[in-house]
Amino acid sequence: MTAPVFPLAAVVGADSLKLALCLNAIDPRIGGVLIEGPRGMAKSTLARGLADLLGGGSFVTLPLGASEERIVGTLDLDAALGEGRARFAPGVLAAADGGVLYVDEVNLLPDHLVDLLLDVAASGVNRVERDGISHEHAARFLLVGTMNPEEGELRPQLLDRFGFALALDNRPAPRERAEILRRRLAFDSDPPAFNAQWE
Repeated sequence: MTAPVFPLAAVVGADSLKLALCLNAIDPRIGGVLIEGPRGMAKSTLARGLADLLGGGSFVTLPLGASEERIVGTLDLDAALGEGRARFAPGVLAAADGGVLYVDEVNLLPDHLVDLLLDVAASGVNRVERDGISHEHAARFLLVGTMNPEEGELRPQLLDRFGFALALDNRPAPRERAEILRRRLAFDSDPPAFNAQWE
């Protein structure tokens, strides 16, 4: 049983970001969403809420320091050594098919990996040719990247390839912070009832 997810609609503020996420859910060909802003701005909560809206869509976080092989998939060594045949072992992109691929601190990824993610997100297909393997599979996912500009910029050529880039740079006002706390406490005390209220 999966843990309940805080609903996208219940997030206080961030209306432009919620709209951008919903538009990408309607048409993934838009090219994903890049969210700029400091920590504590509910970026991952919004992305999880989006995955929940997709009706069974998975929420996959790209592991920090993931290699290209881990992302696209590679040769299954157990099959190669044990059975003497080449077999494809799927990676992160296969796991994200049909859901959301969340890339925290996308600006700290090597440029070639950002390019790779954007290419696959745009085409909806992951093609792998290496180690004697030629394989392709569907990889239709919504790409949500986050970055804190204080930790490094993203090259303009890569920035331009995201469908939307939004900056969250204003801290909530005291009244909004109080509402954030009220909603979070209500969710934590009874997630099903809270989610039903926001369905």
